[in-house]
Amino acid sequence: MSTHSAMREIDERTNLTGNSMFELLLFRLGEANGTQKRELFGINVFKVREIMVMPEITAMVNAPDTVMGVANIRGQMIPVINLPKITGCNPTKGLGILLVTEFARTTQAFAVEEVNEIVRLEWKQVLSAEGTGGGLVTSIARLDGNSENTRLAQVLDVEQILRDVFPEQHKDVAESDAMPVTAIPAGSVVLAADDSAVARMMIEQGLKAMGIPYIMTKSGKEAWDKLNAMQAEAALQGKKARDKVSLVLTDLEMPEMDGFTLCRNIKQDSRFGGIPVVIHSSLTGSTNESHVKSVGADAYVAKFVAEELGATIRRVLEG
Repeated sequence: MSTHSAMREIDERTNLTGNSMFELLLFRLGEANGTQKRELFGINVFKVREIMVMPEITAMVNAPDTVMGVANIRGQMIPVINLPKITGCNPTKGLGILLVTEFARTTQAFAVEEVNEIVRLEWKQVLSAEGTGGGLVTSIARLDGNSENTRLAQVLDVEQILRDVFPEQHKDVAESDAMPVTAIPAGSVVLAADDSAVARMMIEQGLKAMGIPYIMTKSGKEAWDKLNAMQAEAALQGKKARDKVSLVLTDLEMPEMDGFTLCRNIKQDSRFGGIPVVIHSSLTGSTNESHVKSVGADAYVAKFVAEELGATIRRVLEG
């Protein structure tokens, strides 16, 4: 692909995020446990650096049983994770494809049975999977709109998978860590939104270490509804929303309403004047960072280094 066409493709995808849309790469992992069904899974295209035929893999001594080994991809040694094994699927056709992904400052490859297609979706077609029993799935995408016979794809919680596979790289945040204790006005909170359970846990640990009261939500829509309810409560007391909410901290990829839309809604609504928005995302890269600026966010911090998150929150609150 030429540099010009690659840039055009990046611009197109960035424009999608401006319209509450995104692209989902669909793939299969084999037959689901105890069934003969080969379910569809999905991952945001923005996280996928490369799709390739399975290269030679070097097994590593004492690697977790879900890590097949490492592959030498363009001079970089990249760990290869057996995604069917993690999800309990049986790849009857073998593991023929590698998805090389960039996620929260790390590069890793996921072995899958086959890649199907890329679909363009609105975030409102994606529903939270919270409470449905699928601990490794954040949400369910309805691929054909709202029809009863729509195909469904499970969007995997990559943060949870990486924490399970490489626990040593994802240490908990303790109050003894070098977190800047930050005071916010009495009676106010930080309102946070993230659809990944493990991300919510780490954010909560970080905010507790900073001594900041917070309200945690599981999607952009839940955060938006909560913000509106808090604004109505403030108005009855003769106060403004910013007296109740000192800062909004939001992920980007979330079911029903993504972080871009949440940020845009807040910044375009005078009722929420003075409330800073910090975007906290594993979707790294200059393209996303420039789009973060275009929706009016006050800061962007890549997941997940607790000290950087703490320093960014402190800087924005004191700014």
